[in-house]
Amino acid sequence: MISLTSPVKTAAHNWPAALKLAALCVATVVLFAVGHLGWHLAFLVGMCVLYALPGRVFLRSGMARLWGLWPFVVLIVGWHVVIGDAAGGALIGMRMLTAVGLANLVTLTTRLSDMMGVVRKLLSPLRRFGLHPHRVELAMALVIRFTPVLALKGQALVAAWRARSPKRPGWKIVIPFAVLALDDAERVAEALRARGGVSR
Repeated sequence: MISLTSPVKTAAHNWPAALKLAALCVATVVLFAVGHLGWHLAFLVGMCVLYALPGRVFLRSGMARLWGLWPFVVLIVGWHVVIGDAAGGALIGMRMLTAVGLANLVTLTTRLSDMMGVVRKLLSPLRRFGLHPHRVELAMALVIRFTPVLALKGQALVAAWRARSPKRPGWKIVIPFAVLALDDAERVAEALRARGGVSR
């Protein structure tokens, strides 16, 4: 597992996690409430400026994490062009990039333990209904930690396929990818059991 927090320290690293998550929620609501193309272009430029403020290294790292969105943006915009709604496709594409970019910015500047602390506080009132916040907290932490790991393993599978065959991998790497994911899950489960499991 790897850390998603950026090693480049910024002023935002010292801000409370609850404040950043609340600001992210407000920004996301605004993004979906506004439907003007010009505003969304301004939001996208503003998001890029936020990445550029801490310096070139932080900007490069942040943009590299957003690069994986390009197939989805191309697909969405292309489909809207086909159906004759290019403006709508551009709006959705910019909205997606801005929303994910802002969420990634919060992740880069917030420790996972701090974010899980906010989740724990929000879920604490639900204890009386039988919900165990620490289990939800653990599940969220595992998803956040393992998503980039699985993405890297998927890229490694594609690279291995291309090194052995001129054909495109397509659906044929789905099964080995699923086996890798299940193997990782089994290893994590064994590690949790070795440490006492998820206690009540």
